Amino acid sequence: MRRFRKTLATAVLTALLVGSTAGMASASSQSAPSGPLPGTAAWLADDSLGKELPDPATATPSEVAAFFADLTGTQQRRLVEDHPTVVGNLDGAPVHLRYAANAPAGDRVLAYDPRGRGLIAKVVGDLENATHVSVIVPGSDVDIATFDGTAQRAADLQAEAGDDTAVIAWAGYTTPSGIGLDLATGRLAEAGADRLTRFTDGLDAVGLPDPALFCHSYGSVVCGLAAADTDASDIVVMGSPGMRADDVTALGTEAHIWAAKSPDDWIDRVPHVEVLGLGHGADPTSPGFGATVLPADDVPAHDAYFAPGTSTLTAFAAIADGDLG
Repeated sequence: MRRFRKTLATAVLTALLVGSTAGMASASSQSAPSGPLPGTAAWLADDSLGKELPDPATATPSEVAAFFADLTGTQQRRLVEDHPTVVGNLDGAPVHLRYAANAPAGDRVLAYDPRGRGLIAKVVGDLENATHVSVIVPGSDVDIATFDGTAQRAADLQAEAGDDTAVIAWAGYTTPSGIGLDLATGRLAEAGADRLTRFTDGLDAVGLPDPALFCHSYGSVVCGLAAADTDASDIVVMGSPGMRADDVTALGTEAHIWAAKSPDDWIDRVPHVEVLGLGHGADPTSPGFGATVLPADDVPAHDAYFAPGTSTLTAFAAIADGDLG
């Protein structure tokens, strides 16, 4: 009977995410930007400082931070002027230099990659002097063109948490677009987890506090895969299809795991299974998973967990500000 239920759940999952979109799955398949950022060749060829510049593809964020710490202010500013695309996306570079490099893309932009659908990270609050840092990791259908919603969630969280908390809206990975195989598999989440790990390493390299990760929908798959390799203090998932783990222990992290799911969230219709690469595993709000479950009865929809006035936003702000542990 148990095997039958698992098979049935898999069939339902496939029908929901693949079968009903025949021909659409391949059309919506996404590719993450690959290869070096524009300007990388000129950066690597620059010998004006009398030393090699760190290779963006191989240097660790801590190595990048050490490199910039050895430069004068004038040398740092010249690199921003000559190589803005590289400096603006270089994890481990000082925050104020990344802001300056990305200034054409907007205020407090911490990363900006215009290739493909585009990747962006934007800060709400005073990141350089923050006592607490949070990162919002969005789910599917988020890119530069649709980033405003994620940025607004960051603004709402920061306003609720207070001035000593900075919140980063991080659309720093290629998300699934539409309904199809990308949404049902972990391919894009695996690439996103690598990028999220490097991003949080970059925050650590410049001396910022361990972040709290707020992971929505498919973003919770990304956070589940990244959990063991980040230094996050808390990982909060909401509207999650699963974290590619059977329980909290399997995540391999010391971070406090929190989970929320509204009774009005359509994600409840997606079976929580992982078979033959389809599906994302156990429901993080289930009793056996081991996460601390947050109340979400007043959340009206899948995309409303950060809505002002909801119990979830209140709880998220307390977690972000270190008041709920």
